[in-house]
Amino acid sequence: MQRTTVRRDRLSRFVDLARVYRGWSRQQLATHLGRDLSKIVPDSGNPKLDLVVALAEALDWNVGDVAECVWDGPGEPAAAPAAPVPGGDAAAHDAHALDAHRAGDWRAMLDAARCMLGAARDGATRARALNRMSGAHDGMGRYVRSLECLREALDERPLPAALRLMLHVNLANAHYALWNVVEARATAGEIVARFEAVPPDGRLERVAQAFATMVRGQCARRMMEREPERAHAHARAAKADLVRAGTLLGTLAREFGDESYGGVANTCRGALLEVECVLGERDPADAVATITEALGNAEDPLIAPPGDWLESWGWWAIFGCNVAIRHLEDPGFHRAMAIFTNKAVEIADRLGNWSLRERAFTLEHVRRRRLARTSGFDAEWVLDEEDVRTLAGTMGRFPAFRDVGWRILAEAKVIEQG
Repeated sequence: MQRTTVRRDRLSRFVDLARVYRGWSRQQLATHLGRDLSKIVPDSGNPKLDLVVALAEALDWNVGDVAECVWDGPGEPAAAPAAPVPGGDAAAHDAHALDAHRAGDWRAMLDAARCMLGAARDGATRARALNRMSGAHDGMGRYVRSLECLREALDERPLPAALRLMLHVNLANAHYALWNVVEARATAGEIVARFEAVPPDGRLERVAQAFATMVRGQCARRMMEREPERAHAHARAAKADLVRAGTLLGTLAREFGDESYGGVANTCRGALLEVECVLGERDPADAVATITEALGNAEDPLIAPPGDWLESWGWWAIFGCNVAIRHLEDPGFHRAMAIFTNKAVEIADRLGNWSLRERAFTLEHVRRRRLARTSGFDAEWVLDEEDVRTLAGTMGRFPAFRDVGWRILAEAKVIEQG
């Protein structure tokens, strides 16, 4: 079946669902959607944004969830239990989920995790299945659903201590992804404090310590922007944690031959460049030059292998934008921002990384507003339909981004295709 037909069918199902949900007649629905009764669903199967927004309002859904389901397929509840699998083996489903995770096949991982949940016969296995589901949702950028899965997992009983620890680390990271900085910092801080009192024992605890330290450090870095009057205090806290996390992760990478740890350690090193500029320990122009040169490691993201190392260079680009915003004047500011936002978008598209997309949209919006304010020149922001779909998906995934997203749509020129 052609993609156009598939999308048109999906959109028709959404229209019918909205009508039933609201108890409206077809004419009432058409009026709400602002469409002629005979032309609610476009022949192309590609709805305009106002139709997606109206459907989301009618269904009490997030705009991003509606957009994702129309273009990518039907959505699923965050942690809806799968039907029991006759004769299914939870351990086998878990192994399939892990294989899919290594391959970056998030939909296959979600399917396997749902089967694992259906086959689970005890609280610990259900919690592990929900943790796998959380990882799959995280990979697809469904961070709210990821967080919900982790909360459900932590409600299961009984939970082995090691599993509970892993769930808390993932919970801190999920809060961080959603910009719930206070919650992320508190959760990560409890884990860090635990290992300050009693040193970690074994690989799992060492990994938990390293990642919790990193999350706490990254939260402190983000607090530099949220509380500028305490920027130096937050920067000092961020530096201590990021240096420590980078050391712990680097050691894990060497000891266990796992380059994913090395990629995350590289993210910590990039974040330190931003922090050191705030502390006055590094010249911002030098930091921008260092980041620009380092991004040569991701010169062509399309041929670079996906994974934590490529993602780390995407975050280096974001850290470079933050340095430029705080410290650079025109025209160096605009030149640096253009380089860094373009690279972040390239890497985000290669990885399907919604967190990088959110930052790139937000920072480009900051650049354009600054240009209009300082020069009086309002450069036209042109978005095609693919850009709008990505923007809508970002708005659905990050509640805190929605105001910025609406402003971008109000200010940009949208080019309709076909």
